[in-house]
Amino acid sequence: MLTAVQPWPRTEEEALAVQDALRSRVVSAAGPADPATVAGLDVAYDDSGDRLGAAVVVLNTADLSVRDTAVVRDRPAFPYVPGLFAFREVPALMAALEKLTVRPDVLICDGHGLAHPRRFGLAAHLGVLTDLPSFGVGKTRLVGEWEEVGTARGSRSALVDEGETVGAVLRTQTGVKPVFVSVGHRIDLDNACSLTLRLASRYRLPETTRAADRVCRDLLS
Repeated sequence: MLTAVQPWPRTEEEALAVQDALRSRVVSAAGPADPATVAGLDVAYDDSGDRLGAAVVVLNTADLSVRDTAVVRDRPAFPYVPGLFAFREVPALMAALEKLTVRPDVLICDGHGLAHPRRFGLAAHLGVLTDLPSFGVGKTRLVGEWEEVGTARGSRSALVDEGETVGAVLRTQTGVKPVFVSVGHRIDLDNACSLTLRLASRYRLPETTRAADRVCRDLLS
């Protein structure tokens, strides 16, 4: 069941208060090891940055076929403030999730969860609001340091920020730059990494991210 935040924050102070309240609702759990369906979520912006397209694509985990797709055109819902970026995109993504006819077992965001300055990135935000297992797969680091990752597919290193493990740096393809995996809600890091590798059998990014990226970019073209 989706939980709305009303009214939507208008100031940095209001957003920080909402972030603090929602962060306390994050649930630590192992999560599903073999989910039947997974959803990729992504947002693209037009050249002006004033319009966005949000997409959610649900795939069958077994064969990566598309089960459902939902899109929303909108405007960013909040100014750009470091650490509060999710507030720009969550309303559009929540609206897209509301349009789905298939409820996914896991949400996979193009972004971060725990690996966030306030330990509450987009993946955690959406996980709490939907109460679905969620995690983020980021193309770049937001916070943290790590030891060198092995070159072979499946190699990983702990992503550590201020002494806390906030995610994993995961090599999804041999010799290709790693991705940054961090949990959001109701799933642990081992399951998140295993699922990322399962969904990234051919490319650096999981098929959930690739599918959602194509859809939201087409929406703005």
